[in-house]
Amino acid sequence: MTSFDELNHRELERYVRRVSDRWPLDRALLGGARVADMRGAGPQRERGPEYVIVLVSEHFDGVPWLERVYVTGTLWDAYEMGAPADVHAYTPVEFERRRENLPAVHDAAEWGLELLPEHA
Repeated sequence: MTSFDELNHRELERYVRRVSDRWPLDRALLGGARVADMRGAGPQRERGPEYVIVLVSEHFDGVPWLERVYVTGTLWDAYEMGAPADVHAYTPVEFERRRENLPAVHDAAEWGLELLPEHA
């Protein structure tokens, strides 16, 4: 089971900074199997992605979705974090829509960790 202390918080902060240097973020959420482990989810489940990152920025407006996901995905350091991430990058309006119909986004929004200090 992953504990909160086992997450590489320093690298998570650096990741958010790298993304924010390109697009100022409104929210940055961390979900996925590692966060579910921290929250006490049992081992007898389908794990899904180890990390799910949900980034929300009004500055994504006008940027093609594939470009956002590609750039924000390349900024993730899978070696430092111990696993790749399933990255989602949305405008606030897209985020509200996706949190209703995408389980990974819903779970990150409901039970994930806020990576921006002002939302934690």
